[in-house]
Amino acid sequence: MAGLFDGAVKRLDKAAEHAKIDSEAVERLKHPKATLEVSVPVRMDDGSLSIFTGYRVHHDNTRGPTKGGIRFHPQVSLDEVKALAFWMTFKCAVTNVPFGGGKGGVVCNPKELSHLEVERLSRSYIQQMADFIGPDVDIPAPDVYTNARIMGWMMDEYSKIHRRYQPAVITGKPIPLGGSLGREDATGRGGYYCVEELAKLRGWNRSDIRVAVQGFGNAGQTIARLLHQSGFRIVAVSDSQGGIHNDVGFDVPSLIQNKNETRHLKAVYCNGSVCEEVDADTITNEQLLALDVDVLVPAALEDQITGDNVDDVKADVIVELANGPTTPDADDVLFNRGVLTIPDILANAGGVTVSYFEWTQNKQGYYWPLESVQQRLQSMMSREFAAVYDVMEQHKVDMRTAAYIHAMNRIGEAIEAQGTKRYFANGGHE
Repeated sequence: MAGLFDGAVKRLDKAAEHAKIDSEAVERLKHPKATLEVSVPVRMDDGSLSIFTGYRVHHDNTRGPTKGGIRFHPQVSLDEVKALAFWMTFKCAVTNVPFGGGKGGVVCNPKELSHLEVERLSRSYIQQMADFIGPDVDIPAPDVYTNARIMGWMMDEYSKIHRRYQPAVITGKPIPLGGSLGREDATGRGGYYCVEELAKLRGWNRSDIRVAVQGFGNAGQTIARLLHQSGFRIVAVSDSQGGIHNDVGFDVPSLIQNKNETRHLKAVYCNGSVCEEVDADTITNEQLLALDVDVLVPAALEDQITGDNVDDVKADVIVELANGPTTPDADDVLFNRGVLTIPDILANAGGVTVSYFEWTQNKQGYYWPLESVQQRLQSMMSREFAAVYDVMEQHKVDMRTAAYIHAMNRIGEAIEAQGTKRYFANGGHE
């Protein structure tokens, strides 16, 4: 059975048929530049020692230092981290951020760890990775089950090891520790800007557009809140425990308020601190994917829409806020049915874009106001959405392939600038 990384690489050859890229450059992109597996020792609260497994992958650094999140999750594997690093390379190239792709993770269940144990785990991971990361080498960020506080611990540990303050080594940090305004909601906001561009192209009456959001964490809450604010009808949301559905639509700020206060997703309407339950159907995450909606937003984990359930998907547009939520075989079915998928390497690129802004601010020692961050993000997302959409129409391919073509053209130019067979075999002449 092909792994997640093999599935990711398969999409390269399809896009390479249309991209202006040398075959040597394609071959280089099929192989991560470097992978590191480490033991992460942690002294537990009861005095015992636990050894966790940690990974970090540098996929490609042709266009700049590698960049990508660190996730704490029981199902982290080297195959998964390689695939996520691969996607980061293309995500950075799609938005023209001068980074390559990196990713990291620790096999653990942070829900079973105390706050002190999570801090020790975070610092121990950085101790093992201190020679593999750096402000001009590889810049981590938060991912699944990691957050700004954890990034602050990691930055502090790296700074201690190198005996100087190094805020640019990690992005997604707390604001007082060198974080950027606008980073917290950047992933969901970037996806929202993509939907807004599509709405303009298709002339949508926003109140008629029904949206379902699978995954009600940071990114899912943000895109739901912004779409609701813009007039879209959010008719279903779900978290890891299940979901709720009402075709009339929900008051999203009330859902967010109640979820963040109680840690449970419930169909409510809140007036100040008083929340009252409203009518809604209780559904599973699988049922949410099959709802009759106009826009489906997978914002949870990878491999949610597969060959087994793709025929149940009724949405006309899919906005991938999660990494890799659609498998390659499902992609083909959706495209043949005329479903538009705004791919993860574009739709969720707002996070890495504002991470780039944070890194730039750390390097400058000058910090931008929130309005500047959001304006720059909107400008970049809107520009690259339009560029990918044009490539899609020009080559008559699905939008994911178009995004890969767009990214590969940029990566290919960078690789070829260093010389390929065509250059060296012709005595230095192209």
